[in-house]
Amino acid sequence: MKILIIGGNGTIGKKVTKRLSEKHEVLIAGRNSGDVTVDFSDSNSIRLMFETIGKVDAIVAIAGDAKWDKFNKLSEDDFYIGIKSKLMGQVNVVRIGKEYLSSNGSITLSTGILADDPVDMTTSAAMVNGGIHSFVKAVALELENGIRINAVCSDLVEDAYEKYKDYFPGNTPVPMHKIVDGYIKSIEGKTTGRIIRIMA
Repeated sequence: MKILIIGGNGTIGKKVTKRLSEKHEVLIAGRNSGDVTVDFSDSNSIRLMFETIGKVDAIVAIAGDAKWDKFNKLSEDDFYIGIKSKLMGQVNVVRIGKEYLSSNGSITLSTGILADDPVDMTTSAAMVNGGIHSFVKAVALELENGIRINAVCSDLVEDAYEKYKDYFPGNTPVPMHKIVDGYIKSIEGKTTGRIIRIMA
């Protein structure tokens, strides 16, 4: 398969890229690096990315930002960071990307444990993750040409544990190979409309 990974050089993305490259042709899109660059918060940039790489068999999005701060400090613009980047970035990948996806292709989005188990200062990020879950379940009913869609939702990942452990007291980090397995399940399996939860 020809697979596009948006965010393929990130903490999770580079591990997913490494595994998929063993069997498939993998193209990486990123903000500052990769085979093609993309501004995930700009739908025109997303369309240009797809026009540049052409038809693919699978799309994986492991990208998007959201503001972390105390709720009382979050402005309307702070909320729009996550809405425009992580939420609408992934929605636009589906909305635009389906035109460049082979029949019976797949789209895999990415969320995280905050959708189900938020921690302090994650109101915006939790909201966005929950929105993506609802979007995946709903849009799976409407995608045509056999296109499948799922989201991989993981707990705190092993490779980011030292950076984020103080935000997630008591959370056991998930081994990276388990995270990668979730993406493999979505891409190479047959399931659709699923939130593939990966916990320690």
